[in-house]
Amino acid sequence: MHNSNPLQMKIKIAIFASGNGSNAENVIHYFKNSDFAEVVLVLTNNKDAGVIGRATRLNVSVFEFSKENLYSEDTVFEKLSDAGVDWIILAGFLLKFPETLLKQYPNKVINIHPALLPKYGGKGMYGMNIHKAVVENKEKETGITIHYVNENYDEGEIIFQAKTNVTDTDTPESVAEKIHTLEQKYFPKIIENLITS
Repeated sequence: MHNSNPLQMKIKIAIFASGNGSNAENVIHYFKNSDFAEVVLVLTNNKDAGVIGRATRLNVSVFEFSKENLYSEDTVFEKLSDAGVDWIILAGFLLKFPETLLKQYPNKVINIHPALLPKYGGKGMYGMNIHKAVVENKEKETGITIHYVNENYDEGEIIFQAKTNVTDTDTPESVAEKIHTLEQKYFPKIIENLITS
């Protein structure tokens, strides 16, 4: 249970995203009026990412960085540190998360993956690539996996999964919509459960 003591500092969340940012926006909205957690920073490696506009509209600071910043410098860690970040959420973040940051945030980095891991995980498996593979392989179900991040793509301990059926008439686009619905419904709640437990 979270502490309702008004003197308690809010838990500060940072979101890493590379793309459109609908999951990031959903999480920001969810914690907007929360008394115990808030999203204080959105970080992206893509200067054209849709998430930048979404975060800016919601008055959340945005930090753009390069691959070099992420892997060979302390720039990103300093930014997280300055913002007092407690938890890191990956929402459509396509770069491998650096071990240096994982060591600074042990068991505090969470990712959402648009498939039922361990199926359809690994490098290059994101977004429509996954949904196309699911349809082509005639899977009967797919879903989302929320998991801790470790040094390998999509191999961290699984926290939560939700499933949806795949029919013979489904297209990659219709599967994407089903996955989006699951993401919007569950992701913020699972984050909340984790950070307050």
